[in-house]
Amino acid sequence: MAKIKKGDLVQVITGAKAERGGDRGKQGKVLKVYTDTNRVLVEGINTVKKHTKVGQSSKGSKTGGIETVEAPIHVSNVAVVDPETKKPTRVGYRTETVTKDGRTRTVRIRVAKGSGKDL
Repeated sequence: MAKIKKGDLVQVITGAKAERGGDRGKQGKVLKVYTDTNRVLVEGINTVKKHTKVGQSSKGSKTGGIETVEAPIHVSNVAVVDPETKKPTRVGYRTETVTKDGRTRTVRIRVAKGSGKDL
């Protein structure tokens, strides 16, 4: 099971500090998870300048120039934020019995290890 999912609030735990132009300590929401390369796209984190070629749209306006976009960051460099303490924490799993439509089944639920609260 994936420990980091789309929509999770994560914090960057490695790299340069914000005072030195890095992203360590910043928090953001996961926009996309790339499971094949073990990377995540986080809102407002790891921004890079992208140069796009000048062209024309169908309405005649010019496109292109330099735009700032987020680049993917490796999963090992981020940690899920505990919803209770707002600090980075590790993720564990707990099995619970759920009754639905008269059936009882055991499911695994993601839990923040610091507080034991469901994610």
